[in-house]
Amino acid sequence: MRIHLKYIGLVAAGLVTGTFATLQFSSAAQPNDLAPLPLDQLRLFAEVFGQIKSDYVEPVDDKKLLTAAIKGMVSSLDPHSSYLDKTEYSELQEQTRGKFAGLGIEISQEDGLIKVISPIEDSPAAHAGIRPGDLITRIDDKPVRGMTLDESVKMMRGDPGTKVTLTIYRKTDERSFPVTVVRAEIKVQSVKTKMIAPGYAWVRITSFQERTVPDLAAKLTDLARTDPQLKGIVLDLRNNGGGLLQSAVGVAGAFLPANSVVVSTNGQIADSKQTYRDTFSNYRLPSFDSDPLKNLPAIFKTVPIVVLTNAYTASASEIVAGALQDYHRAQLMGKTTFGKGSVQTVRPLTPDTALRLTTAYYYTPSGRSIQNRGISPDFVVDQYADGDPDDALVTREADYQNHLANLQDPNEKKEAEQRQADRLQLLRNLEETNAKKTAEQREKDRNRIPPEPGSTNDFMAQQALHELMGQPVVLSKAMVVTEDPMDKVDQPASAAKAGSAAAASTPAASAAVAASAAEKK
Repeated sequence: MRIHLKYIGLVAAGLVTGTFATLQFSSAAQPNDLAPLPLDQLRLFAEVFGQIKSDYVEPVDDKKLLTAAIKGMVSSLDPHSSYLDKTEYSELQEQTRGKFAGLGIEISQEDGLIKVISPIEDSPAAHAGIRPGDLITRIDDKPVRGMTLDESVKMMRGDPGTKVTLTIYRKTDERSFPVTVVRAEIKVQSVKTKMIAPGYAWVRITSFQERTVPDLAAKLTDLARTDPQLKGIVLDLRNNGGGLLQSAVGVAGAFLPANSVVVSTNGQIADSKQTYRDTFSNYRLPSFDSDPLKNLPAIFKTVPIVVLTNAYTASASEIVAGALQDYHRAQLMGKTTFGKGSVQTVRPLTPDTALRLTTAYYYTPSGRSIQNRGISPDFVVDQYADGDPDDALVTREADYQNHLANLQDPNEKKEAEQRQADRLQLLRNLEETNAKKTAEQREKDRNRIPPEPGSTNDFMAQQALHELMGQPVVLSKAMVVTEDPMDKVDQPASAAKAGSAAAASTPAASAAVAASAAEKK
């Protein structure tokens, strides 16, 4: 049975790709009709290999040299393709169980340094005060510049209870400082729920794991039992880098009409042309004895929903957000998502190694590709009441040099240039703003701790609650986002309408979206 999953690099497990990805596990390498081998280039490769072996300043291990060559060949394709050695392949498979050992940070690489995408909630990194956007410049006093991600990960990994000291550069403060983190075994609770107001629930999904759908079903059932007259749900997907594709399909299916298209994929080979609906066969995992959504209370098919997103809502999370938006089943609030719209297939090469290769693009139910674009929210809302000046420092899929193109966007290059110009302007504005701040204000910024998600201090979550209650929503102070005609093929209701999240999807709307997706196939 093929296992589908989306993966973000986790220092907690030790394997870091530096990118968000949607993965499929294939039971074996797929045979293909190979074109004739380029003999001249292979001879050149053999010549270079021979020169290194005979003339390099010190002996080089054959396996190490060939592995580096394979890694370089695959990683040159795009940010998400890679060769997985024994350790990496084992750790990738291990992560779907939601149990890791290490620091608990999701990372990428930026300008030769290690960039923190997000600390995992309740992890050692989160407790140590590490924040999204922080740059790691040294690990135990060894500079990371010049290291590969794999090398830096190996330095940060270790047995639970041991310590590692990271030197952090925080752009917003323009300062460096050391942070000592105690490694630990990390068990990620992927579903968290609570009532945030009478009749209104907050549901947070931190990642999509093997137990996410059953856990979600159990917690939603408890919410319905606690308040049978539930009036609205805040579905929090912020900082969710993804996980198992089946779990994403199941999560969407908890709220969508039966047999709805959740996502489709398309690529060169027949296996990459798939349509995934919210049926048990599409979200079933080997650990399921029965359909966890079978007895889910009917109220969750109609209860109004606001989905919270930010720049670190990626891949499998974008699949869920895009499906709920396309079906008019929910309003999206927050910031534009990461923009990861491709699928990677993991194919075993030996019992211990595998090739992760980009094989398809994925599309939301209405047929839109979010590659490099992300999903724009219906309400652009800041994380903090006083704005999000750090938006200029955010890295998304489109910022990677060798990212895949969006095949639906003929103006992508021009738009990329405009985004870069906008970012430079935002950076200048940030510098000017920081220059005007007093020493006291700068110190306050340094010590500002992100609010507990779903709390009364969580500005974005409170705005979602306002929308569900039909109250005014405080939109972003920057509001630099313009309407993207490609972003919403099947246009949801206007974000300017208060209380619009209360509009549930209709059978007619569902059929129209499903038909649109079918036409794309």
